[in-house]
Amino acid sequence: MHSEDTPVAGIADALMEQLGSAPTTALILGSGLGPVVDGLTVRAEASFAELGLPQSRVAGHAGRAVRGMLGSVDVVVFSGRVHLYEGHSPDVVVRGVRALARWGVERLILTCSVGGISPGFDPGTLVSVSDHINLQGCSPLVGPAFGTRFPDMTFAYDPALRGALVAAAETVGAPMREGVLAAVMGPSYETPAEIRMIQGMGADIVGMSTVPEILAASEVGLRAAAIGVVSNRAAGLSGGSLSHSEVTENAGEAAAYVASLLMEALS
Repeated sequence: MHSEDTPVAGIADALMEQLGSAPTTALILGSGLGPVVDGLTVRAEASFAELGLPQSRVAGHAGRAVRGMLGSVDVVVFSGRVHLYEGHSPDVVVRGVRALARWGVERLILTCSVGGISPGFDPGTLVSVSDHINLQGCSPLVGPAFGTRFPDMTFAYDPALRGALVAAAETVGAPMREGVLAAVMGPSYETPAEIRMIQGMGADIVGMSTVPEILAASEVGLRAAAIGVVSNRAAGLSGGSLSHSEVTENAGEAAAYVASLLMEALS
């Protein structure tokens, strides 16, 4: 047992004790998307502190795990996440994902608030992430392996889950596109020059989360998908300044769409 295995095992045990046996599906919510929890019929909940999970200190991240029914589907929802820019090491950022897999979860859907880069990726647009570019300068897979030592990332964003999300978006009338996510460290927003560089690399959206969790999910065999909620146009593309309050406000307005989309896709 390597050193990181102990806290992961403890979190998995706490999930079992507080929330019961694992559901098939887990959701991790990004900035401002906590209102998705309002769509749940809650069966049990616990704070991150009670479970041994790290607590985010960023606005829009409640720090609770909620077990319940989203429509007809039994899910567990992590309302909030921690980020590399808060000073956490990569292994701490993905402890929750590793614990979910150890608990028995089989599929994971992540949400995140992102900046839109490509034309048509405007505030309010939902994005089914098809691929990513990791510009964070680190990986949670460095160190002892929790699963596959060299995971193949070709289908890190599960094609079947992505297809279900796109079909569900059409059914519920939510504007959704597919796109490539560039992950940066933050916490400063990107400069206009950096956005031009990222655009040249082929990314459609940019954010400060999600990629570490996707890497960890691939390592431990969790089927995973990600939904980006475009909360602002990226730096230099709108003529205005960027703020976290704008991000959380716009994401909150899209949360009802996200809840309906997830309910449809998972059922």
